[in-house]
Amino acid sequence: MSQPQATFFGMLAVVALLAAPAALAGPRHAVVPLPKPRPEAAPKAEAEPSAEAAHEKADEAPAPAAPQPSACRQALAEDIAIAPSLPPIKGPGACGGDDIVRLEAVVLPDKTRVALTPAATLRCTMASAVADWVRTDLAALAASLNTTLRTVDNFDSFECRGRNRVAGALLSEHGKANALDVRSIVFADGRELKLTDRSADRSLRETVLHSVCGRFTTVLGPDSDWYHEDHVHLDLAARRNNYRICEWDVLDPMPAVAPLLPPPRPDDAPPREAADESEQQAAKSVSPTADADGNTQTDARPKPTELNVAHENTGSVRAKSKGRPKQAPLSLNLRKV
Repeated sequence: MSQPQATFFGMLAVVALLAAPAALAGPRHAVVPLPKPRPEAAPKAEAEPSAEAAHEKADEAPAPAAPQPSACRQALAEDIAIAPSLPPIKGPGACGGDDIVRLEAVVLPDKTRVALTPAATLRCTMASAVADWVRTDLAALAASLNTTLRTVDNFDSFECRGRNRVAGALLSEHGKANALDVRSIVFADGRELKLTDRSADRSLRETVLHSVCGRFTTVLGPDSDWYHEDHVHLDLAARRNNYRICEWDVLDPMPAVAPLLPPPRPDDAPPREAADESEQQAAKSVSPTADADGNTQTDARPKPTELNVAHENTGSVRAKSKGRPKQAPLSLNLRKV
């Protein structure tokens, strides 16, 4: 070994001897500060969900937001009508609809309740129209009679069926919860106005006729067809050009005694054809005459059609029976408005 190498290794030995006491003493650890204790008022930390719970939560669909009430629903408040909301009706075909209510009673401005018996299942728009009709027109009708309203007889409201319950017919407005059938109106003093009763006060029925035909797009009553002889149908059907139908004839009472028929034809009377020929020959044989002024005149005998058929003993004139009373001119003018 050369002299330089010996010197190098000697220096290494000296360094190793100097480092040996520190190595034997063990490693020194630095002092690390601990965190402050958690306050007692601090919210407790939630345990992290497991991987399975997190997966199930991810699969769950978000809950749909509650639908906001329509403008009609907001307007039909408790001071107007008692009409709780119902879930949408989804029937077969196109039956049903949205924004459905159960119209139980109409609240008058003086807080009096007019019940619909039974309660009617209607769209909010139809229920609102019925409530306005009762509060305005029917209330005024009752006031003219010095009384108030008690009930409105609901004959039919929502029913999933065709028109007039005919199989295969177009869907009725009843199937859309857009129609109401009314039979009568009952007042607080016990009187009842049956809308299709011939013996009921005619002026009152005509007042109701004008009222409903001005408010609803369809009004069907007696003489509209054979299905509305005992009630009045009201609806808000939408048609092209706002076309409206009002078919309700306010009929007079039937006569208590049937009209007299003409007397029977005598057995010895000549046949009608022979009588007509003889009358024609007699008319041709009449010669014209001239009066003092030179004007031509003929025999002024009355024609057979001008003769009144009278009873031989009493002399009373017998009119031909029409079979039913004449319809009211008012009703005729309102057909298909």
